[in-house]
Amino acid sequence: MTVLERFLKYVVIETTSDPCSESFPSTKSQLNFGLSLMEEMKELGLIDVTQDEYGYVFGTIPSTIPNYKGKILGLISHMDTAFAASGANVKPQILKNYDGKDIVLNPEKKIVMTTENFPSLKQYIGQDLVVTNGLTLLGGDDKAGIAEILTAAEYLLQHPEISHGPIRIGFTPDEEIGKGSDYFDVKKFGADFAYTVDGGECGELEYENFNAASAFIDFTGLSIHPGSAKDKMINALLLAMEFQSMMPEAQKPEHTEGREGFIHLESLEGSVEHAASEYIIRDHDFDLFKQKKEYMQRAADYMNAKYGEGTVILRIEDSYYNMKQQIEPHYFLIENVIKVYEKLDIQPKIQPIRGGTDGARLSFMGLPCPNLGTGGHNFHGPFEYVCVQSMEKCVQVLIELCKE
Repeated sequence: MTVLERFLKYVVIETTSDPCSESFPSTKSQLNFGLSLMEEMKELGLIDVTQDEYGYVFGTIPSTIPNYKGKILGLISHMDTAFAASGANVKPQILKNYDGKDIVLNPEKKIVMTTENFPSLKQYIGQDLVVTNGLTLLGGDDKAGIAEILTAAEYLLQHPEISHGPIRIGFTPDEEIGKGSDYFDVKKFGADFAYTVDGGECGELEYENFNAASAFIDFTGLSIHPGSAKDKMINALLLAMEFQSMMPEAQKPEHTEGREGFIHLESLEGSVEHAASEYIIRDHDFDLFKQKKEYMQRAADYMNAKYGEGTVILRIEDSYYNMKQQIEPHYFLIENVIKVYEKLDIQPKIQPIRGGTDGARLSFMGLPCPNLGTGGHNFHGPFEYVCVQSMEKCVQVLIELCKE
């Protein structure tokens, strides 16, 4: 089966994760998808194929080296798709020999992906693209990664003359809601290092990511009839707005790029009596990350001094940290990828991730885990697309990385 055939087979299976769910994985569809991947892996000839109670799917490409004693490589992708856009009833469309013009995704709804808004399209003139019908996401994040890993696995299993040690394969649930590593059993996985295949265009190589935290803020007001509220009412919604007004304008995500961090208001709801805000805090630099958290605490302290202790209750929880410090002692992982890219005439694009991956947390759990591109763009929305030739190149990258 080709990587395209696998990809088209996977994306029509709905596996959206649910941030409001109390189960793990958060949706049953991920368990079912994992079961189907298990069967496919067994049919291909992988061994030790399992799915545990949490939905993690593991398997092994057997070593072709007798009595292998070396380090063990792992390849990891996630099974869920983002809840930011619908992942149900995905109807992929294939554009062969793309002409470089605007793409009409849905004539009836007049949904068009323009080259003005998405200039990355121009680099794929003459190649084949998989796009959406404009009504759902595509699911390249991260079913392109799964398709590439299993296509590489199939090739290696069909070519036992290629010298390699055992290759561990792992597919995880709930990455899109930040829980993909919660129950990942690193010891059971049994690899010494791994790559997450969960990036953007082919050639991406990422081993830096944000330090990340979430902030939860409760605002307590005092509700008085508006007719007699003078000098008495404290409106919790206005407290939340006042708090937000103190956040640095330049540190909003819409004003940042590259390694610049941000403080992002994700939600605000409430009434006069009570309001609640949720923020995410991000920065590649740990000291700047710490300063952002301290800044928010000072803002809360100021408002409590102004309106009374307990008016503002701030709780900050760290989510994950920059994997760079865990990868640098194993920099051969980066050098190996660069060598493979050069061999395959792929331009390396080494860049920081303005987000996080399973690999960030796994790196702090004892499994150094840089991130590789999959050939996709515009994830989490209806303008997502994947280049077929890029997916094929990514398969070649994985095969080369597996060679001893």
